[in-house]
Amino acid sequence: MTHFIVDNSSDFAEQAKQKISEFNAQHWDASKRQALGLKQLNANGEVVAMLAGRTFGNWFYLESFWLQERERGKGLGSAMLAEAEAIARHRGCRFVLLDTLEFQAKPFYQRHGYRVAWIQQDYPFAGGAKYFMTKTL
Repeated sequence: MTHFIVDNSSDFAEQAKQKISEFNAQHWDASKRQALGLKQLNANGEVVAMLAGRTFGNWFYLESFWLQERERGKGLGSAMLAEAEAIARHRGCRFVLLDTLEFQAKPFYQRHGYRVAWIQQDYPFAGGAKYFMTKTL
């Protein structure tokens, strides 16, 4: 019987990602993958909005998008999303992919032309849902 060693460390997770990246590099030029990050500071220099993702090939993967609660509903999020999409388009991206939970920003993204491509039901628990959304740029 095979016995496996448990390793839940972040170093191990990074090493696993690196091994996958090395394998993928045999099939495409991963050096073209670029980070895309935007932030907004208030008058006191505090971060009130952050958007982070990466572009690669035809796709912009929007990984994280956060606005301080008191900044929501004022147009800042819409402007930041539009700027990120413009940067991605300039880099040659034709599509955007993101995911959001049912209590997060699905209506916001729908207002900006995103469509639900797939729903992961019962995520992370029964009754929950994660929405994978895409947009053509």
